[in-house]
Amino acid sequence: MIAYCLKTCDTCRKALKELSNAGIPVTVVDVRADGLPAGVIAQVVARFGEKAVNRASTTWRGLSEGERAMPLETLLALHPTLMKRPVIHAVSDWYQGWTPANRQALLGTQ
Repeated sequence: MIAYCLKTCDTCRKALKELSNAGIPVTVVDVRADGLPAGVIAQVVARFGEKAVNRASTTWRGLSEGERAMPLETLLALHPTLMKRPVIHAVSDWYQGWTPANRQALLGTQ
């Protein structure tokens, strides 16, 4: 399982703690420090579409109109912190956020 997160994101830390407490090994990729590989960006955009980008973020608010009009793949490559987090790749599926449904799917609990 791979979690694409920010070390400073409270939701990411909560998800990682719950996964760890459940004994689930997770490889963590800090998108600010490590960036996002092009293949991951393509899969995230294919899976989540417009929802891949957090339009309520500080990063989004700091973008110009021209930057906001860029294709999602370009935006996430230039500004990986725009991605809604955490994004978790588990076996053959992708999960975005630490919602009750994702918690249920990954931990088997609510």
